Amino acid sequence: MNSLLWPVRSTLASKYVMAVTGAGLMGFVIVHMLGNLQIFLGRQALNDYAHHLEEVPTLLWIARAGLLTIFIVHIVFGLRLWTLSRRARPVRYVYEDTVQASWASRHMLLTGLVILAFVIYHLLHFTFGLTDPKDYKYALDRYAVPMDPALHPELDVAEMVVRGFEKPLVSIAYVVAMIVLGLHLWHGAGSWLQSLGLKNKRTMLLIDGLGAAVAVLIVIGNCAIPLAILAGWRPS
Repeated sequence: MNSLLWPVRSTLASKYVMAVTGAGLMGFVIVHMLGNLQIFLGRQALNDYAHHLEEVPTLLWIARAGLLTIFIVHIVFGLRLWTLSRRARPVRYVYEDTVQASWASRHMLLTGLVILAFVIYHLLHFTFGLTDPKDYKYALDRYAVPMDPALHPELDVAEMVVRGFEKPLVSIAYVVAMIVLGLHLWHGAGSWLQSLGLKNKRTMLLIDGLGAAVAVLIVIGNCAIPLAILAGWRPS
């Protein structure tokens, strides 16, 4: 029983859990982004990609359940480590040493909560269509058209993305959320690599540089779609 509770009771184990789940979530973000970027290859490319994901619904939902579990575990252990950190220093110093600590590292809880809110909105927006039911149902009739009449009607995901990002406030919200995600990943990547013992004085500059580069690429990649659509671009 004690061995089962070790990850919960041990601060070091909690950091390991955060590292592993954080790495998994970062990997998902990259794969998800690469899949979405196929919209720039054309409408059919994105629709084919989405259709392939739906071909094995059982495996898809198992993957979604696993991802949700990882996400929840990451949140729970993140809150636990933040609470332990606050308890260890309940009184803030008059002069805090913020030279070594970046803004991202000092606001991981804040950026994490913003990302959580965004994920919920993103699911309600594109997965469940609940942010604007009337518009979603109307659009569903329009973009649920046969992509290949010889097969069966398939959802036109590209049209769904276009309709979603045609609204300036929605696109701006996504861009802001992606910038926050980038800040979270920038510090997070270095943190979980340090927890796994891969970051030290010799590798610090390299890892910090790679972490920043990956975070920037993720922000650019994810922001490219809403900004392009907002600027008037449409997939062919």
